[in-house]
Amino acid sequence: MTFAKLNLSTPILDAVSELGYETPTAIQEKAIPAILSGRDLIATAQTGTGKTAGFVLPILERLSGERKRRAKRLRALILVPTRELAIQVEASIVQYGKHLNVISMAMYGGVDSEPQKQQLIDGIDILVATPGRLLDMVHQRALHFDELEVLVLDEADRMLDMGFIGDINKIIDRLPEHRQNLLFSATMPEGVRSLAERAIDNPVEVSIEDNRESTPQISQWVVSVDKDNKSTLLSHLIKEHEWTQALIFIRTKHGAAKLVGQLEKRGINAESIHSGRSQAVRTQILADFKSGKIGLLVATGIAARGIDIDELTRVVNYDLPDDADDYIHRIGRTGRAGACGEAVSLVSMDDFKRLCAIERRLDQIIERKNIEGFITKKELPVSNLNFVSKGAVTRKPSEGKQDKSRAKAKGAKAGSKPTNRPQKSSESSSAAKSDADNPWLRNRKK
Repeated sequence: MTFAKLNLSTPILDAVSELGYETPTAIQEKAIPAILSGRDLIATAQTGTGKTAGFVLPILERLSGERKRRAKRLRALILVPTRELAIQVEASIVQYGKHLNVISMAMYGGVDSEPQKQQLIDGIDILVATPGRLLDMVHQRALHFDELEVLVLDEADRMLDMGFIGDINKIIDRLPEHRQNLLFSATMPEGVRSLAERAIDNPVEVSIEDNRESTPQISQWVVSVDKDNKSTLLSHLIKEHEWTQALIFIRTKHGAAKLVGQLEKRGINAESIHSGRSQAVRTQILADFKSGKIGLLVATGIAARGIDIDELTRVVNYDLPDDADDYIHRIGRTGRAGACGEAVSLVSMDDFKRLCAIERRLDQIIERKNIEGFITKKELPVSNLNFVSKGAVTRKPSEGKQDKSRAKAKGAKAGSKPTNRPQKSSESSSAAKSDADNPWLRNRKK
């Protein structure tokens, strides 16, 4: 399959070719024809599968004809969860539409709204926006939806996780009834399903299997460390292994700022990106990280959503995520295009339940490594993968505590239901499988 067979016009095909892309990815091959046919679409696809081009290319095709723009009007609306993603998607529109007379803009909070209002005065074709800022503009009567043709909900699960469902429903209520609706989501929880039922009519459904858990490019390993020694251990690893590039995930913006300060005291240059920094600063830091001017970037999970780098060599989980799928998404940023990548997790006993959930999700034990000089007070046990069947939901810690109390009261009984606590094992480690691939980048011309 080639892009030429997807019924895209010559200007779009030329732009795609100039970017070095030869063949469509699985999501593009399935989504583009459905969107071009005018059908609504629900697509389940992870970040890094080429999903952005999967909806941008057919939207550009639809809007490519000459048409006079009217003030404060738009023809396509793409809702995204974060400012960084809005910037990234709009940049893709510019790249793919470089030979077309299509005007796009990104709209997000954290910056002065007046320049954005000025951009809307003459009308635009495609608006990429975060829900909150979009509603703010609607209330200011800075834009109208009466000429809207296409609505895209990108990373719908993330928007719901971030509490945007109320804003999204208010926006949908203001849109014209006759429009094309496209929903893209990495996962399909009940909340996303409910949103789809409300917003989407008789859709084509596309699901791209996440094959990253079985690909060989990423070396994963866990270092057991006492919580108070994490920053010291990270500094040691950076210096000892001469890490010049790493995306370091941390739980909070306060923690991000603190960690950068600790690294700098030890002579290590690093930057941080989180919601507490201004949009202008965040945009500049992202650009510097992508260009290589910044080698070590400490980021909270939400702030890192817009980071997409072709050749990222290393991801470090300073703090493990609460959701096992988030771990897969994080490490999927490295090991792309057939290159080797590395995912390192600094794990204390406080993180052990999260590690167990991740290993059950992967159905593998991630290799453990001990670092000389950083022996922990208590060694991490090995997860019991048989405790929960693959794909099952891990119970909440409170339920685990209840099980533990019941087990204590009843005593150990043969054949009794196990508690939510992994069993210790004498095994020291198991070779790690790898977990990421980006078929869009894989198809670049060599």
